[in-house]
Amino acid sequence: MEPFTKKYAPKGIKDVVGQDVAVNGLKDFVENFKKKKKKALLLYGSSGIGKTVSVHALAHDLSIELFEVNASDYRNKEQIHDKVGAALKQQSLFSKGKIILVDEIDGLSGTQDRGGIPALIELLENATFPVIFTSNNPWDFKFNNLRSKCELIEFKELDYKDIAVIFKDICRHEKIKYEDDVLSGLARRSGGDVRASLNDLQTLTEQTKELTKESLEELTDRSKELSMPEALIRVFKTTDPKIAITAFDNVKEDIDEQFLWIDQNLPFEYDKPEDLARAYDKLSKADVFRRRIRRWQYWRFLVYVNSLITAGIAVSKDEKYKNFVQYKPTGRLLKLWWANQKNMKKKAIAARIALKTHSSTKEIVKDIDFFKIIFKKNKEMAIAIEEYVGLEKEEVEWLRK
Repeated sequence: MEPFTKKYAPKGIKDVVGQDVAVNGLKDFVENFKKKKKKALLLYGSSGIGKTVSVHALAHDLSIELFEVNASDYRNKEQIHDKVGAALKQQSLFSKGKIILVDEIDGLSGTQDRGGIPALIELLENATFPVIFTSNNPWDFKFNNLRSKCELIEFKELDYKDIAVIFKDICRHEKIKYEDDVLSGLARRSGGDVRASLNDLQTLTEQTKELTKESLEELTDRSKELSMPEALIRVFKTTDPKIAITAFDNVKEDIDEQFLWIDQNLPFEYDKPEDLARAYDKLSKADVFRRRIRRWQYWRFLVYVNSLITAGIAVSKDEKYKNFVQYKPTGRLLKLWWANQKNMKKKAIAARIALKTHSSTKEIVKDIDFFKIIFKKNKEMAIAIEEYVGLEKEEVEWLRK
């Protein structure tokens, strides 16, 4: 069966739901490309909200060629020049125009990608067709120079009511029976990710052609089975390494979050000092391998990390503990998330100022409050700094807040 995400992808711009402002900006950039100062457009926002399909829909409406590559597949300088560079040099079919779409540039990271982002910037210098990038997080430090070459358009998370409208239209075409409150419930739990929620809808109705409260509850139960507390039970409440080793196979949290969960709850679970010492010894050894992965990109060490934090910790105790422990996430997760969000734009702005003032980014970060005062109190000086440094609209607004 054809996936709903493909079968019901927007055929034209008018079919894109809930992104009117973003779509209008996208259309304006492509139609007026020759008048634009910047040769590239950066569409950003969380996954599954319509960035890529909007570009496809616009290309269809304008009857122009679309050349698409996924940045994760072409990471280094040579690969990008061969693929994207060739597309920029070739004339469009039938001379109707062309859009170059470089999807998911967040994938450009790590040692494999040296030269990847500079190569994209270099190609933009002589671009004769509109180049469009998509990203979940454009404020990452690595995108500083690329971002300055692009116009930015944000795709916002869809309201669950908009997603429910999409669901109803699909249910009508597929002759799927549904209850309104259940359909709304499925839309609410999507978190704004239309692509993921369409996959859920198809999974729940593929056999029965009906969306019921019971089927939605089954989906919720499956999600609970993949939660971190459930995974920790499989590690902490067993001494069998075969059971523990697969504990984190189906959790959504990444390896760093898994470490934080274990570190937070391990002292509450393991009462005996000897057991606790052995368990932390395994956790510390896993951390050594994790750091080697980060430093040298030795991803084969990941199997050692997983074995140590699951089976290793499980067999560190002489016998399983019978006491009940309510596993909780560490407060560090939220603190780290907030700190990263808060500092991301600050570092990006500081790096841009540092480049123009021949200073270090670290020093400018320390002085960023002085720049904020200037942008609030001295309009003329703020404009001069904005033009000299080449600050983006969003960066100026951040400094004025």
